[in-house]
Amino acid sequence: MSRKGLIKTPPIKTILYATDLGKHMRPVFRRAIQLAQVHDARIVMLHIIEPLTGTGQAIVDTYLSSKKREQMQHDGMKKVLETMRARIDKFCEDELGEGIEESTLVSDVVVHSGRAGDEIPRQALDKQADLIVMGTCSHGLLGRGLLGSTAARVVQTSRVPVLVVPNCHQ
Repeated sequence: MSRKGLIKTPPIKTILYATDLGKHMRPVFRRAIQLAQVHDARIVMLHIIEPLTGTGQAIVDTYLSSKKREQMQHDGMKKVLETMRARIDKFCEDELGEGIEESTLVSDVVVHSGRAGDEIPRQALDKQADLIVMGTCSHGLLGRGLLGSTAARVVQTSRVPVLVVPNCHQ
């Protein structure tokens, strides 16, 4: 087969794997691993912690002083980050047979707070990712449409190509 007419695409060297660490994320992680192996790329694992809703924040504001709230928020975020890093390390150990420290495929683990649909494209640019790999769990056309709301937002706003892997059983 002739190579004439093939479109040249930039190499994939960094893959941003966005995960919510849900029970159906393993097929998505396996796909990210497979792509990293094929392209000799590194994986940056990203987990976004969503902020409190307005109602939740109002309840916290009512019962806690601003100093106590800030301290609890700082301590809570620190604990969540530690817990998420431990979960991601276990995830890598289960899937790769080695912890995050020993893995040559996973180069970085990022836990960030914010709205996932906005933060994933932002982090992809920040980490100079060539591809975003993420899962979606849609519930048919009457549910969230063809894509979950976060995946749809990322696809619509990202300047980095996005691979969306279906990851739940209906």
